Formats: sequence, structure tokens, C-alpha cells
Amino acid sequence: MTQPDPTPPQASSASLADQVGQLNQSMELADPDLGASSLDRGINQVVEFIGVAVLATIAVLVFANAVGRYAFTSPIIWAEEIVISLIPWLAMTGIFLSVRRRQFIRLGSYTLGLPAIVRITIDLFIQVLSAATFVVVAFYSFEYFSLFGGDVTTYVNIPTGWFTSAMFIGAGGVALAFLYNAWQDRKDRRAISGVRSE
Repeated sequence: MTQPDPTPPQASSASLADQVGQLNQSMELADPDLGASSLDRGINQVVEFIGVAVLATIAVLVFANAVGRYAFTSPIIWAEEIVISLIPWLAMTGIFLSVRRRQFIRLGSYTLGLPAIVRITIDLFIQVLSAATFVVVAFYSFEYFSLFGGDVTTYVNIPTGWFTSAMFIGAGGVALAFLYNAWQDRKDRRAISGVRSE
């Protein structure tokens, strides 16, 4: 005869929630470049620094503009223009890092039950297709930059090319990141194939 579980249901669910919370916290605080080569780590840290600098600039400008507007009824008229112009750089650095660190959103549950060799082949195909997509984005972004990059902003008279260049530079970088991941997946596929053939 089995003994009933002495732990009340509420206590066990609370314990499970605590464990999940601790696991999430440890994953969020873990080094995202753990196991990466020094070159990969260096590239990621440079792009991360650029992203943090852009985000800090946006935060300072938005805060200063809000204080000027509501505390002194004297807004910084050029702040919104700079903030909007910096958004493409912020977006592209984030996309680049998420691809490099394989932290982008994807539906991996569909391939979990498949053999490793099939799963890696599917990942390889997705990486190449994603790279091709961003090459197209980079091409059309460069055309846009070529046409309108010489225009200047309304208030600070900076060429808009400084900001719109983020679209083709970032898209090109993301395409290269996907191709690098595909190359890594191909190495993994060969390693698995080699193990199976022995």
C-alpha cells in the first residue's frame, strides 16, 4: 500500500515555482558568450558596447526632454529627432547579438523529437534561408541609403545616412552571423555523421 504524499499540493507547487524562478534567474545572469572563442567574444562585446551606448543615449535624451518639457516648459526640440534616428542602430545591434548568441525566437519544439542529424540539417537550411533574406534586406536598404542618405535632419543638420546606414550595415552583419551559424551547424553535422559511420 502506497503512502500519500505528505507535502500539501500548494507547498509543492510553490516549491516548483521557486525552482523555475531560480533557474530563469540563473539563465538570465549567465554569461551569454560562455564557451565562445576570444574572437567571437570580442566581436560580441564591441557590438554590445555600441548597443548599450545607443540605448543610454536614447534614455538620457528622452529623460532630459521630458524634464525640460514638464518641469521647465522648454523641451529639447531636436531630442526626438535624434531618438527616432538612433532606433535602427539599436534594433540592428540587438538582432545581430541575438543571432550570434543563438537567442533569437524560434520554434524548436517541432524538431525536438527528430534525430540529431535531421535536426541539424533543418537548422542549417533555416540559417542559410535567413541569411539570404537579410542579404535582400541589405540590398534594398543600401538602395534607400544611396537615394536619401545625403538628406540632412531638420534640426541638427546631420546627414540621415549616419542613421539609415544601420539598415544595410546591420542587415549585412546579421546575414554574416547566420552564415557563420550555418558553418558551425555544418561542422556539427559532419561530426555526427563521422560518429555514425564509425
